[in-house]
Amino acid sequence: MKSIKLKFKSFPLSIFVTTLLIILSGWLILDITSPKIPIFGFHSIVDTQNFQRKSINKESLRIEYNKQDLEEFLEYLVTHNFWFISSQELYNYFISNSQKIPPEHIGQRPIMLTFDDSYKTFYTNLLPVLESIEIKYNQKVKVVLFINPGRMAKNESKTSYNITCNNLREGLEKGFFDIQSHGENHKKLTDLNTKDLIYELETAQLHLRKCTAGLDANGTVASHIAYPFGASNQRVEKFAAKYYKSGYLYNSRFFWRGWLANKYQIPRLTVNHQKPPKGLIHIAEKALKINND
Repeated sequence: MKSIKLKFKSFPLSIFVTTLLIILSGWLILDITSPKIPIFGFHSIVDTQNFQRKSINKESLRIEYNKQDLEEFLEYLVTHNFWFISSQELYNYFISNSQKIPPEHIGQRPIMLTFDDSYKTFYTNLLPVLESIEIKYNQKVKVVLFINPGRMAKNESKTSYNITCNNLREGLEKGFFDIQSHGENHKKLTDLNTKDLIYELETAQLHLRKCTAGLDANGTVASHIAYPFGASNQRVEKFAAKYYKSGYLYNSRFFWRGWLANKYQIPRLTVNHQKPPKGLIHIAEKALKINND
């Protein structure tokens, strides 16, 4: 005991304090500089100027967003130096840090816009807005579509509210759509037995990649998943990790702090018709303020 005590006394207190401060400061730097990227989660996009409520199902009426409001929001982002990142870009630059941010994006403000389910309005209303903005501002806005391939329409129909594979291919080929998985049939993954869980995860990936065959040179389609209903647990994440690089849910409580602590629990902010463009702009700017403070 005496020798141990002497050794401890001989260890300079100043070195101990300095070492502790270095460790703590390193942690603080990592925490402060960790980017707080706003990730918005939309669903169906409705054209209020040409709106036929009969063509929209009851579920979408609760979570729809106006095409005109979306266009206003996007125009603000385009004109205020925002960078519309894809799911793979988020993974490469901010999660795995496997790649450096390209020089052309340094100084821009990253943001991600996601759209869940398999709504036809992604093609009829969302895609035209993206094309219009590119023509007007000479900037391409890329959005992430989390798709249920089991719910996609097999053929074109004016009465169907589901998107088709050809619709997805067109948006992908034009460079507007980042196509990712939302499970095969939009089932609550936490309620499924192991066999059905694997089916929902694996089959969705296979079908989406088959749908986009020949258009996905980098192999990024269906590399990430958003859990249907935002429902996940350790078991779901364990199986999701066998097929996907990351997983998205809805959990705004952890949006501003520790939001990338688990790459299979990436939080998103839910967007519906009750959140006007000004509110979304405020959230996006708040993320920027936190990043710069």
